[in-house]
Formats: sequence, C-alpha cells, structure tokens
Amino acid sequence: MAGQDIVIQPVTTKGQTKQFIDIAYELNASDPKWVPPLKSEVAKLITPGKNPFFEHAKVQFFLALRHGRVVGRISAHIDQLALLQPPEQGMGPGTGNWGMMEAKDEAAMDALIRAAEDWLKDQGMTRVLAPISMSVWEEPGLLTKGHDHSPMIMMGHHNPAYQGWIENLGYTVAKRLVTYDLPVKDGFPELINRIVASGERKQQLQIRKVDKKHFDRDAAIIMGLLNDAWSGNWGFVPMTDHEIDHAGKSLKPIVQEALIRIAEFDGEPVAFMMTLPNMNEVIRDLNGSLWPFGWAKLLWWLKFPKAQSMRVPLMGVKKELHNTRLASQLAFMMIEYIRRDAVADFGTRYAEIGWILEDNQGMVAIADAIGAKINREYLIYEKAIPATN
Repeated sequence: MAGQDIVIQPVTTKGQTKQFIDIAYELNASDPKWVPPLKSEVAKLITPGKNPFFEHAKVQFFLALRHGRVVGRISAHIDQLALLQPPEQGMGPGTGNWGMMEAKDEAAMDALIRAAEDWLKDQGMTRVLAPISMSVWEEPGLLTKGHDHSPMIMMGHHNPAYQGWIENLGYTVAKRLVTYDLPVKDGFPELINRIVASGERKQQLQIRKVDKKHFDRDAAIIMGLLNDAWSGNWGFVPMTDHEIDHAGKSLKPIVQEALIRIAEFDGEPVAFMMTLPNMNEVIRDLNGSLWPFGWAKLLWWLKFPKAQSMRVPLMGVKKELHNTRLASQLAFMMIEYIRRDAVADFGTRYAEIGWILEDNQGMVAIADAIGAKINREYLIYEKAIPATN
C-alpha cells in the first residue's frame, strides 16, 4: 500500500516492534507538554502474553515509511467482547477500532488510517470507533482541548493537528469525554461538608481504605463493582478475570491505601473510588527509560511519594443504587476522605477527575457541586468502513 511516497508495513518482527515504540518519542520530542511513557510499559501493552487484552482481541500494528524512514504508526484491533455489547451502547457487532496513532504529517496519517480500515474490513468489520488505544479501559479518545498542560498518569496527549487530519477522512464525533480539574487544598463548599457529616451519622455506612495486606481481595471487590457500576455506560466492555488480576498487579506499586476507598452498606461493598498519585511528575524527564539512574529516582518516589497532583481514573456505585441520594452521598464522602489524606500526607494541591462521559449526568452534577472545572476534552470518532478505498 502506497501513497505520496508512503509505504505501509505490518509489524511482524522485533525490530519493527522497536520502531513502533520509538517513533512516538521521535515525533513528540519537540512538544514540551508531552510526557514520555516508560518504554518498558509500552512494550508490555503491545505484547501478547503480557497484556490479557490479546486473549479476546485480534490486533495488527502498522508502520508508515517514507523513503525507508519510519514516519508513523497505528494499531488496528477487534475486541471480541466489544462485539457482544448492545449497539446502542457504542460498541456492538461489526465495530472495530484503531489507535496508538502517531504521524509526522497528514499524508502519513491518511495512509495509516486507510490501512487500518482495510484490515478491519478484511476481518468483516463494517464500522470504526476510534481512536482507542487499545482497550477502552486504556486510552480512549483523541485529545482536542487541553494541549497547554501535561497529561496525568495513564492519559493520552496528542498533536493538535491530528483532529483535522482525522476529520478530513470523514470521521464524525461519536462521544465526547471530559476531565475535570479540582483544587483540593482548601476543601469543598459547606453543603458538601453537611452531606458528608450526615453520612457519618449512618451506622450502616462505612468508608474504608484498601488494605495492601489483602490487596488481591480488595482489587477483586473494586473491579467487580466497576463491571457492575459501568455496565450501562456508553462504550462499556467487561473486564475479564485475567484483566482484573493484571490491572491489580500493574497498579499495586503505586497504590496508596489512603487514596483508594471502598464504601460498605450493612457490610456489603457498594461503591469505590480510586485515586492515583500523578507518576508523570517523576517520569517526565526520564525520556521513557529507567537507565541509568531513572530507576533509583522512581523507586525513591514509590517509597516516599509526594505529588502535587492526583488523578481519579475510576469511581463507581453499585448499579442498583444509581440515581439515589445515597449514591451521591457515598461519592461525596469518598471524595472528601481521600482529599483530606492527599493534602495532609502527599502535599497534593489539585486533582483531575476523568474521563467522564459528557452526558453522564450523575458524575457531571457531582463535579459541579465540588467546584471542578473541565480542563481537557477527548473525542471518540466513528465512521462506516467504506466498501472501497
């Protein structure tokens, strides 16, 4: 496949895999806000046997070359679990994805996306939902607002030009995701404090910290609540037991007990909130490598973490409690308890909440009530796969 001197190659060798990883660092080197992820973590993400996503997904990676030099990359993938979801929730039969796209210019992006579409069409797909890199639980969406500040831990950051390049290929917006910036040092409005105090008077209600001595147990509780709480959300794909176990092991090194809470009602887990110290603060200057001294810096931070910023990637309330006063009360209690400890123990000044679906009225109302403001926007696009390219 070629166009405007662009040749697209499927990734089939270790050398090409290295090129696939490295091109992102080359193309983003001039962006002062981009935070280079650890290359070892990127390698795990795209390697079968190290990422359980491959157990239920078919994936193909592509490189774009111009005169023999790599100028871009993309992943194309089909999640078999996503195909089983109701179409009205975003995924469903015939829906494939592409993601992890990086391109030097529009011609390279054009060729890469067309190659991904061709591959998906050959696999029987009729629709694209993108970008999603690679599972919907990892990095969904294209950053379209918020390029002026660096991403939080496990968040995507993209060249602003990508939006026009993608939309020029006929992609339209399927869903808008937002994140909220929240100053936490000075606390919340008095109304929130009264709601929290009211909850504390309910004897059947308990908000507890996770216990790292029983981490596997608590991780399973959280992920079980997550699968239940989010099951009706747009874009939802259930996490498998292996993915739950993998996520727990991956996050355990940065988990702080005070920053993850489980709410129990009459002894039964009914809600959770997960907050992560923003590790990007410490890895941003490592250029993706722990060698030669980065490992020492990271280990020291993991042992004595201080973070001016935190991210709340996940929060959930049991589905049967959705749209109840108790659900909101539980959310406010967990947010306030974690806020207190984050400020006192970690020196935190602000947090980022998200992603949040723009039409998730419950979470939007909570964000508004605590004074959070939208600071980033990510768009997920859709397109019918053309019969011919």
